[in-house]
Amino acid sequence: MVKIAPRSVAGFAAAPAREAAVVLLYGPDRGQVGELALSIVKAVAEDPADPFRVAELSPAAIQDDPPLLADEARAMSLTGGRRAVRVRGAADALSKHLESYLEDPSPDSVIVLEAGELQARSSLRKLAENHARAAAIACYRDEGAGLTQLVKQVLDAHQVRIAPDAMRYVSAQLGADRQSTRNTLEKLALYAGDGGQVTLEDAEAAVGDIGESTLDALAQAVAAGQSGAAQRLVQKLFAEGTNPVQVVRGLVRHFSRIAEARAHVDAGMDAESAVGKLRPPVFFRAKPAMVAAAGGWTTPRLQNALDRLLRTEIDCKTTGMPAELMCARAVLALSAAAPRRRR
Repeated sequence: MVKIAPRSVAGFAAAPAREAAVVLLYGPDRGQVGELALSIVKAVAEDPADPFRVAELSPAAIQDDPPLLADEARAMSLTGGRRAVRVRGAADALSKHLESYLEDPSPDSVIVLEAGELQARSSLRKLAENHARAAAIACYRDEGAGLTQLVKQVLDAHQVRIAPDAMRYVSAQLGADRQSTRNTLEKLALYAGDGGQVTLEDAEAAVGDIGESTLDALAQAVAAGQSGAAQRLVQKLFAEGTNPVQVVRGLVRHFSRIAEARAHVDAGMDAESAVGKLRPPVFFRAKPAMVAAAGGWTTPRLQNALDRLLRTEIDCKTTGMPAELMCARAVLALSAAAPRRRR
């Protein structure tokens, strides 16, 4: 296998090639990385929440127990069928473990690796792009024809049309994060109503208020450790009819942005400059809070927060327990875990 071309990504994610024992998804678009990883896991194991066919490992667990990755990949499913092993936060430290595994990979498992931006010299990226039993997918911002196709795909699902000037506006504003783009398009579809049309005014209303929404305020409160404010805001969102899964995904997007900025801080950049590199740019009123978060949250804490949110989304969809309760618990836990500012 090789690096999967953009035109082939959707088909590969829906039906991964059998010879691809390891699939690496990497790039700045964390939403797209997660979306494609979930699609591959579903294609391989059918139910991403099935504990017999899906294993989730952290890089730290693999470092503590080097044989763990290969053992999970070679384990047999008690219920039959192929298995998926999902690793979020993958980095070059995993390369040596994967090289050994790929010498004799299991034909009944796929290891799905989710990573952020990886330079061309990255050992993990080189391995996935060049090994015959691995594949790599780069996840960059949606733009041009790809973004237009995504807009039409989401709106077509609601039989909603979009005016040409509205399409131009949306294409100029969206695309940096796949999940954020989908959330905004769903909001547009709700504005227009099934069978309706998105006008330029609708697009400006849905997209133009980014940075001041209740969901953004909630994310900032959670990251700042403002538990009381966070609980009030999440209850306000529920009262307004916001789906708990949408709330969780909004938090994932925000914490992914913090993690992206924090990676620059870890590389030696000051927090303000790191936040300045984010695309799309941070809304100016939200920038001080984002700078504080990038300076205060460490990479391990951010990974734990993202893991908690992703588990919460799965639980909201599969356990049958009240989704609002599970979402509110995650909000409380994350805001309590936020680093405290020194006075």
